Amino acid sequence: MAKKSMIERELKRQKTVKRYAKKRAELKEIIVSVKSTDEEKTQALKALQKLPRNASPVRLRNRCAITGRPKGFYRKFGLGRNKLREQTMDGNLPGLTKASW
Repeated sequence: MAKKSMIERELKRQKTVKRYAKKRAELKEIIVSVKSTDEEKTQALKALQKLPRNASPVRLRNRCAITGRPKGFYRKFGLGRNKLREQTMDGNLPGLTKASW
């Protein structure tokens, strides 16, 4: 089980990313646009840099929904490898079975 503070920090980051997503997209569009002038691009770049660090989606880390474990994460299920195995063995994940050959 991950520390509660790490799990809470990650949730806080997710909220921040969601809050600033629209503004970041607009600023990035200005920066990439061929039609915008150099001054507009510079202003947009400065505005983008002034946003909080945690507003960047790159800073997010995938974590297990049950334990908060950051490593061994399966995106398809949203679980870490340990909990994925437990849930599979208990029959809580439909269509997933232990391999045998």
